[in-house]
Amino acid sequence: MNIAPLLGAALVVNAATGPLTGSAAGEASLTIKEKAAATEPLVRSATDCIVHAVISDPRFAAEPRAVVGNLIVESIRACRTPVRAMIDGYDHYYGEGAGEAFFMGPYLDVLPTVVLAGMNKAAQ
Repeated sequence: MNIAPLLGAALVVNAATGPLTGSAAGEASLTIKEKAAATEPLVRSATDCIVHAVISDPRFAAEPRAVVGNLIVESIRACRTPVRAMIDGYDHYYGEGAGEAFFMGPYLDVLPTVVLAGMNKAAQ
């Protein structure tokens, strides 16, 4: 699965967050590339879970574009563990609140496209 758009969004969040404080301050010496590498498995795990949950739902097979948003919302509950790990990882590496900002903004903005791409890949 291509998660490049999500990693690109991660860089935007990194640039948008202010100086690190608290426990994340120790991670301040990491480069953007190192932070992205550290959070990439968390993003992939959450994304894979959501994509699997959505494309395995029979409603998605019937009308993928019409229901993808609703199915993503419904899948969050089943994927709460990897989603929470992703949010916590972002907070750890980019500072408190960065995880929620990433999830609610760039991540959810790109997710429908990633899910539809996952459907196309699964069909091949």
